Amino acid sequence: TTIWSAVHCVQGGEERVPIGRGLANNRLIILDRSLAPTPIGVAGDLYIGGDGVARGYFRRPALTAERFVPDGLAGAPGKRLYATGDLARLAPTGELEFLGRIDHQVKVRGVRIELGEIEAALLGHGAVRDVAVTAGGEASDVRLVAYYVPVAGASPSERDLRSYLAERLPEAMVPRIYVELAEMPLTPNGKLDRRALPEAAVGLSSGLDAASVAPRTPFERSLAAIWEEVLGVSRVGIDDDFFALGGHSLKAMQLTAKLRTENSIDLSLRELLGAPTIASLSIAVARRKLERLPHEEALRILAEVEALATPRQEAPRRIEGSDVQKTDQRRIDPAIEERRQR
Repeated sequence: TTIWSAVHCVQGGEERVPIGRGLANNRLIILDRSLAPTPIGVAGDLYIGGDGVARGYFRRPALTAERFVPDGLAGAPGKRLYATGDLARLAPTGELEFLGRIDHQVKVRGVRIELGEIEAALLGHGAVRDVAVTAGGEASDVRLVAYYVPVAGASPSERDLRSYLAERLPEAMVPRIYVELAEMPLTPNGKLDRRALPEAAVGLSSGLDAASVAPRTPFERSLAAIWEEVLGVSRVGIDDDFFALGGHSLKAMQLTAKLRTENSIDLSLRELLGAPTIASLSIAVARRKLERLPHEEALRILAEVEALATPRQEAPRRIEGSDVQKTDQRRIDPAIEERRQR
């Protein structure tokens, strides 16, 4: 198209400058993949129509056919639209907001992802001033990396940013790794220089932040080691969510297979979904192991737990399996007594 197609009067204090509105005799519209207009606020492909559209690329008929498409909304025959390759959305003010390039699309587990859409979502976080999302890893296991610049005085954690996006985007679009930067690298003309972004340790990220609790027991540490191998992270906390750290159904199957091999525990995918942290998973595995014990042995262990959990005036003593029935029922929690009876 012609050199200028849209205009916006920049005001002081604007964090992000929009594309603006189309010039006279130009039409800037956002369409989905079926070339239908997108609603306000919904990301789509930016097209330009009107008198500013060129005839095509010089001596490149294939590219011309790809990027210059019939304008079915013009109401007149012969009109065409130019596909800019930009991802944008229409703001409630009527102005267009640039979200990124279409050629930054990637596929994550068969789902086509618009990196610009993730960036736009993360920019909605009050503690984030600027952001860039990239993709790394192998083709069979693409992992998204979010680079962000916090607003002055803010320091959002990985968990906070991940939870924020999980509430707004599909699971496949939530980045696995988060890298804080002081400023985004820019090209000489002021655009984001993606090639200058620092290399993230894809596959070696840490899910353990200041709010996480490290594994406390040998069994929790063994579970953490399995998680780190399956998820490709350097360390995890007992309350970190398996799926928030990049886990998905295929990874969950790998995890259950390793539990079966290394701990002789056969957990279903449904059980794993119900216990997505090391803390909850260790309880589920311990419960499964307890179920395998002989009845009298299980009763003895349960009685010991009751003795430890019940405050007593007299000196504590070890309760044998044969003494379970003699235990003071008034000192036993009703829920524990119900389990003992079962």
